Amino acid sequence: MKKTSLLVLAALSLMLAGCLNMGGKNDGPAVVYYVLNDTAAAAPAAPLRAGAPILLVLDTTTGGFYDTDQLIFSRSPGTRGQYQFARWTERPGKRFADLMRVRLDRLGSYHVAAAGGYVRGDVLLDTELVEFYHDAASQPGQVRLVLRAELVDLKQRTLQGRRVFEQQVPLTTYDAAGAAQASNLAVSQALDELTAWLATLQ
Repeated sequence: MKKTSLLVLAALSLMLAGCLNMGGKNDGPAVVYYVLNDTAAAAPAAPLRAGAPILLVLDTTTGGFYDTDQLIFSRSPGTRGQYQFARWTERPGKRFADLMRVRLDRLGSYHVAAAGGYVRGDVLLDTELVEFYHDAASQPGQVRLVLRAELVDLKQRTLQGRRVFEQQVPLTTYDAAGAAQASNLAVSQALDELTAWLATLQ
């Protein structure tokens, strides 16, 4: 009985110590949140072209492992990991689609709208981030972005074009901040190529 009482007292002491330490100072690194951006200088929007078609832009999809707010890295082929103390403010697929709509809207070649609403479109843009990670096999490494895009004519129900864009942007520093900076540049370059490709399909 005495032994049982001692065990109960010891357990209570541990629980109490745990409660008291919960509010203590955390000496671990703080999580840093990075905003994924288009580095292209914001130019004034071009006048909307007469008779411009309505372009519906779907949210950019990603593979299951990339559908996260964590920055992804790879230290060897066929492997992926997640930065422990670095996050995106938004998941890259959703953020990329928002940046893409802004870029396309500035061109003046389309009436741009998000797909899934009440607007009936003429053409539909479907994109997928196939790869988006910091390739850290060697220091400082590079950000690798692979984007698949398809443009569909909704009235004719035909595929107007399909293309895969690949970007590899070297990091300037071997850390999460360097990965985020290179990611922004990779996104901007992918959008440059995407908009140039769409112009050839009009």
